[in-house]
Amino acid sequence: MPRRLLAIAAISFGNMVLVLDGAIANVALPTLSRELGVTPGEATNVIVVYQLVLVMGLLPMANLGSRIGLRRLYQMGLAIFCVASAACMFVETMTQLLLLRAAQGIGATMSLAVSVAMLRAIYPAKNLGAGLGFNSVIITSSLAVGPMAGGYILAHYDWQWIFVMAAPLAVISLLLGRFLPSDEKRSGMRDILGSVWVAVTMAMLIGGVQVATHVRPLAVGLAVVAAGLVSMVLLVRREMRRDLPIVPVDLMATPRVGLSILAAFGGFMATGLMIVALPFRLEQAMGFTPDQVGLLMTPLPLTLMLVNPLSGWLSDRIAPSKLGVSGLVVASVGLVLYATMPDSASAFDVTWRIVIFAAGFGFFIAPNSRLIVGSVPLDRTASIGGMMQTTRLFGQALAASAVGVLLSLGLGEGPTPPLIAVGFAAIAAACSLVRFRTVMAQRRRAAAISDAPY
Repeated sequence: MPRRLLAIAAISFGNMVLVLDGAIANVALPTLSRELGVTPGEATNVIVVYQLVLVMGLLPMANLGSRIGLRRLYQMGLAIFCVASAACMFVETMTQLLLLRAAQGIGATMSLAVSVAMLRAIYPAKNLGAGLGFNSVIITSSLAVGPMAGGYILAHYDWQWIFVMAAPLAVISLLLGRFLPSDEKRSGMRDILGSVWVAVTMAMLIGGVQVATHVRPLAVGLAVVAAGLVSMVLLVRREMRRDLPIVPVDLMATPRVGLSILAAFGGFMATGLMIVALPFRLEQAMGFTPDQVGLLMTPLPLTLMLVNPLSGWLSDRIAPSKLGVSGLVVASVGLVLYATMPDSASAFDVTWRIVIFAAGFGFFIAPNSRLIVGSVPLDRTASIGGMMQTTRLFGQALAASAVGVLLSLGLGEGPTPPLIAVGFAAIAAACSLVRFRTVMAQRRRAAAISDAPY
């Protein structure tokens, strides 16, 4: 138990670092647009580049972690992230910032790719849902601190400090890293071709949207996206023939896992659209100051921090589909209320709408994650953990790109982003319902076979 607690602390500080760095940048987007002389749509690249590097590297890094050791890869990633964060203090141009954000992303993807697998190794199986719920508390509390800290820094200090403040937490996690579960390496050839293929495919899918946002004619960006889709189809066909694929297509072929991954994508698209578009509406359409925007964004992660432990505990006792679909309905109500809110609304009017959305989403994500992790063999946890992180970040990066497109069209500061988010929440709910019906049908067939006379 003493080592388990120290291992939990190491993972907690590490996740806090990586989440804090992503959350704190959202509130700074309008400021970066002014200070660096770029358009609001171009400012979203600070988010997109970081998330793009993460999405490109998560699956290859999860595979690499199984080969060289999970703890070793996790520690290497934190060290790279720490150095890149410290270097952000000397940034003066958007180009420099984007390069260092990419370096931060490389370090973050190395650590995040194996964090779920290490969590499963730390917690006993009977407490896995509660453990994931506690980890969600760490993540959401970091999301809560991020906007507040970012708003305070922007109001009183140079904006560069928002990218530096997470470095001390990375040092603490590195020092506690020796208490993490011991490395278990897997023999076999490394799939270099598959790793590069995954990275290039993700780059084309998300990068194509960015090209469509900033480059004319529009057909150039659409062509890149189309090439990414073709590459993805070919990659999946290749991975289906492999015993230990980088993309866990064999695991996702089961309804419990595959439909849960699709539901998670819809949920993260909905939250990504809300989070990235929120500061632009609050500051530029409603007239709040940067530090006020940071405070107004705090109820979302703070509500998740309170709801996630409860939903994680319930997910060990109640069907995840029942919790998840109910939560998505509540989240959709919150999105519609926010979309129809007038620009003259008070801070209180903004807050209670965000709380409704966040509470609903909290009752979806923890049970959905518990179902995915608990449905795969122990030795494949790193692979499915990388897929879960890829799904989350791919959804958020695609949402950030979509907000950039909406901003360039003059639609990003109004009700359009939350209304689109309602559509993605509906997709997540539909996947959860189909999964529930499919699993129940399989159980009935299995029971009928076991009761059949010989």
